[in-house]
Amino acid sequence: MGERVAMISLHTSPLDQPGTGDAGGMNVYVIELAKRLGARGIDVDVFTRATSSALPQVVEAADNVLVRHIAAGPFEGLGKGELPGQLCTFAREVLRAEALQPLGHYDAVHSHYWLSGQVGALARDRWNVPLVHSMHTMAKVKNEALAAGDTPEPASRVIGEEQVVEAADLLVANTGTEARQLVDLYDASPDAVEVIHPGVDLTVFAPRDRAQSRRELGLPEDAAVLMFAGRIQPLKAPDVLLRAVAVMLADDPSLRQRLVVPVVGGPSGSGLEHPTALADLAADLGISDVVRFVPPVAQSELAVWASAATAVAVPSYNESFGLVAVEAQATGTPVVAAAVGGLTTVVRDEVSGLLVDTHEPRDWAAALRRLVDDPALVEKLGRGAIAHAQEFSWEHTAERTLAAYERAAGRMRAEMVS
Repeated sequence: MGERVAMISLHTSPLDQPGTGDAGGMNVYVIELAKRLGARGIDVDVFTRATSSALPQVVEAADNVLVRHIAAGPFEGLGKGELPGQLCTFAREVLRAEALQPLGHYDAVHSHYWLSGQVGALARDRWNVPLVHSMHTMAKVKNEALAAGDTPEPASRVIGEEQVVEAADLLVANTGTEARQLVDLYDASPDAVEVIHPGVDLTVFAPRDRAQSRRELGLPEDAAVLMFAGRIQPLKAPDVLLRAVAVMLADDPSLRQRLVVPVVGGPSGSGLEHPTALADLAADLGISDVVRFVPPVAQSELAVWASAATAVAVPSYNESFGLVAVEAQATGTPVVAAAVGGLTTVVRDEVSGLLVDTHEPRDWAAALRRLVDDPALVEKLGRGAIAHAQEFSWEHTAERTLAAYERAAGRMRAEMVS
């Protein structure tokens, strides 16, 4: 593998705070992978769209890792749905940045999300280097499992994704489930798909004393803490947790004295259209007194919240991976997750947490109640969670990704010969 990689993360910067707007697991993925590649002596340039005039053109994010802010369209007020109109401008500026360097400056392009893949395909052909692409989410998968009232992904995105799948020399899938979806729904060649699990920073997300974490956060030590962390949008289904809590309280009003439901994150995606929808729902359900809305927090503080929880709920309608589920497990907290997408890989049912086959509040209430009522089960699953999370390290992700770059280069050379 060569010494320099261009990463493209057009619609969201790896420097953004995860948990609100368009920032989430992908931001963590890009910066953590870039940092681990940088630690191995690989120079990584991450190209992202500038969202403020105050941003410096280049930020050194870590050793050997530069984030390059590209001016394309207005700095603020541009939604993700409007970004396709800025692809040409963004691509032109990326190509211009490379043109100022000696010939053969980059050895590979790694694009993240379909918008970046469109630019990556152009850079691949212009620079004559392999394109490795990570989808992170896919329109066809999202549209098959749409939350009630959520907006379907447009046909333009579906077409764009199909074009990127065809253009990429190698596709990185987070899980075997995602790999199968790429082959079955997007007609990807099985030989062009590599399964590489994302990692977790096991130095940040590590086992902590639950009582100590609760003291730090001002939570009662004897509370039953059922937590949601992530962007507040229909896809992530935080409403399922709230509705389940309402069922639990209706069945057993005495729970109200010790139940605490932190919702850590901010509105995102179609959730921005009704930013108070979740708080309104809590009020309508009569559970505002047990729900705590917490703005997005840094990874180090998220680790404290996760370790303070009795359980972390991940009720999403679709997840290509589900990074927050691994992060919670790494702190020793069991996860109750929907049995969808990558979550069936990330959470081992009855070993590191519980998988729920539906999004019915009563089914979720039953699963959560098992943990609220059984501290011994929480401890057992917590031990399993720590062990399971050890399988996901960013160092391993970086090692496998470097090998994928090599393989993509080989595939590109073979294609040129044929």
